[in-house]
Amino acid sequence: MNVPDELKYATSHEWLRQEEGQARVGITDHAQAELTDVVYVELPKVGERVEAGQAVAVVESVKAASDIYSPASGTILAVNTALESEPGLVNTDAFGEGWLFTLALEDASELGSLKSAAEYREQIG
Repeated sequence: MNVPDELKYATSHEWLRQEEGQARVGITDHAQAELTDVVYVELPKVGERVEAGQAVAVVESVKAASDIYSPASGTILAVNTALESEPGLVNTDAFGEGWLFTLALEDASELGSLKSAAEYREQIG
């Protein structure tokens, strides 16, 4: 299972990559493997303010629909519109082209409550 060391992880299987006051968010390799083939992604609206732990998106697969939670509070800056026509990018490149949204971080101290790669590896066992 791929768990990049430079990312932070939410217990609910989202990853966060901090980039100069912003954060790119997606779902982990473990989450996409559990979902199997992703067929639809409902993305949040650009400009929407979200709270850490708030359901902000939905990923649907042939197996199930799953809420995606924001790992931090802030404002949605961008969404990955490529997923509208190619939702399978979540499966094939979960940490790259399969990202979901970018967030303007409101309080970077919230990131301290997220897991390190080692802690997330322990969670998924």
